[in-house]
Amino acid sequence: MINQLVANIKKTGAPIVVGLDPMLNYIPEQVQKKAFAEYGETLEGAAEAIWQFNKEIVDKTYDLIPAVKPQIAMYEQFGLPGLAAFKKTVDYCKEKGLVVIGDIKRGDIGSTSAAYAVGHIGKVKVGSKTYAPFDEDFVTVNPYLGSDGVNPFLDVCKEEKKGIFVLVKTSNPSSGEFQDQKIDGRPLYELVGEKVAAWGSEVMGDEYSYVGAVVGATYPEMGKVLRKVMPKAYILVPGYGAQGGKGKDLVHFFNEDGLGAIVNSSRGIICAYKQDKYKEQGITPENFADASRLAVKDMIADISGALAQR
Repeated sequence: MINQLVANIKKTGAPIVVGLDPMLNYIPEQVQKKAFAEYGETLEGAAEAIWQFNKEIVDKTYDLIPAVKPQIAMYEQFGLPGLAAFKKTVDYCKEKGLVVIGDIKRGDIGSTSAAYAVGHIGKVKVGSKTYAPFDEDFVTVNPYLGSDGVNPFLDVCKEEKKGIFVLVKTSNPSSGEFQDQKIDGRPLYELVGEKVAAWGSEVMGDEYSYVGAVVGATYPEMGKVLRKVMPKAYILVPGYGAQGGKGKDLVHFFNEDGLGAIVNSSRGIICAYKQDKYKEQGITPENFADASRLAVKDMIADISGALAQR
């Protein structure tokens, strides 16, 4: 699947991923009202509003982008109906030819880790039949428990030709409390990056490994170091836009060929209709997905322009 991700990025010229992370207060009133009219102010109603919101954004952006990244917690908060909306979103995005990165941040050991891997990127056996339960193309993985937690995902990656993005240096302000701690004079995130490179050497695609890394846009200098530590790992870069990252800060995450990284924006795209710059272009809550399309184009221009100037 890493080959498909690279192919999609080359085809679109857009090294970006849209984070489908819908909170209910992100969703325009008319979408909520329609869902509540059908299902009431219930978990089912909330899930329907999320699904309709996602669908419209995907319909307006899928031809511009290579991938999407739904964050599962935004769906889990609405219980089983929310998880059903997550699955509908995954399936719909794949129908549109998009690579789906399930942002699940799982991390456990043994049979528990294997169950997470099977449930999200693998197949589960039920009697004489097999099923792909959530069927994302990639998932995010927390490596805090070490190889015992990651190896079950690697096994499924080998079987299914799918991939993982391992948390290495995250974009949140407190990430340094653990990730920056020195071990024999080197920060922990570098050591994790070395493990990512080692894990990835076992499962290589044509140009890049099935094992990628999450490195936040808010730490560009660390990204520069980690790019060298993990030359064959695709880097998923959160923190663009709403968290402060800009295209000019991100050039070192990419290799010289303009590949090697994919930058995520969530609120900056799905909530673009709330931004003054798009309101001034005639955007209203009724045509919210048109703002998402404009925001995607602006993001592509920002990152592509920065890469062209480096």
